[in-house]
Amino acid sequence: MPDVLGYRGKWGVIAPSTNTVVEPDYYMMAPPGVTLHIGRIYIKDQDLSSDAAFARLLEQVRESIARAITDVVTCEPDYIVMGMSAETFVGGKEGNQAFKRRVEEQSGLRVATGAEACTRALQALGARRLGIITPYQPVGDAQVRRFFGDYGYEVVALKGLKCKSAVDIAMQTEKTLRDAILEVNKPDVDAIVQCGTNLSMVRLADEAERWLGKPVIAINAATFWHALRENGIADRMHGFGALLREH
Repeated sequence: MPDVLGYRGKWGVIAPSTNTVVEPDYYMMAPPGVTLHIGRIYIKDQDLSSDAAFARLLEQVRESIARAITDVVTCEPDYIVMGMSAETFVGGKEGNQAFKRRVEEQSGLRVATGAEACTRALQALGARRLGIITPYQPVGDAQVRRFFGDYGYEVVALKGLKCKSAVDIAMQTEKTLRDAILEVNKPDVDAIVQCGTNLSMVRLADEAERWLGKPVIAINAATFWHALRENGIADRMHGFGALLREH
C-alpha cells in the first residue's frame, strides 16, 4: 500500500548538515502526494575559504554520505534525490556516473543528481553555450567546467562566488546573485546555470528568465524537475522557471 501522505512519491533527500536552502526549496516545489525525508551528511569543518579547504569539505561528504543514506532508507523511500551538487560534478561525466552507481548500490533505489539534472534540463531547453554561477572556489569550478565539457557544452562565462564557508553560501544576497547573473549573461550565452544547492536562486531564476529572455536554470529546480519527470509526475508549476512550467 502507498504511504498515506506520499502516495505519489516518498523520496529520501540527501543533504549536507550545513544546507538550509535545499530542503525548503524542495518543499516549495513538491506537488500534492510527494513527500520528502531528509538524510543529513555531517559536516564538521565548514571552511571553504581556499581550494584546499574546499577539497577537505568534499572529503567530509565522502566520509559521511553512507551514514546519511543508511539513515534515510529506514523510512522505506521509493527514490533518492541528491540535495547537494558539488560532489556530483567531480570527475566529469564518468565521475558523476560512478557517484550515482555508488548511491544506487547502497540505497537500492534510483537516484537524481544535480549534475545529471542540469544536462537533462539543457537538452529540454535546447541550450549549448552556458553562463555558469557557483558558490565554489576555483578547484570546484574546474570540476563544473569539466563536467559540462564532457557533455559537449561550451562554458562561455563562469562566476565563482568563492564563499568562505558552507553556511555562508546560504547568506548570499539576491543582489549578489543578480549581479552574477548579469556578469555571465554574455551575448552568445544560450542559458545560465546556477550550481550549489545552498544558494537560494529558484525564485530569482524564474524572474531573471523574464528580464533576459533566455533560460536561467537554478539547480534545485532542475533536480526536482528531473526527479518528478523520472517518476512519471507531469505536474506543471509556475514560479520556478520554464522547466517546471513548460517541460
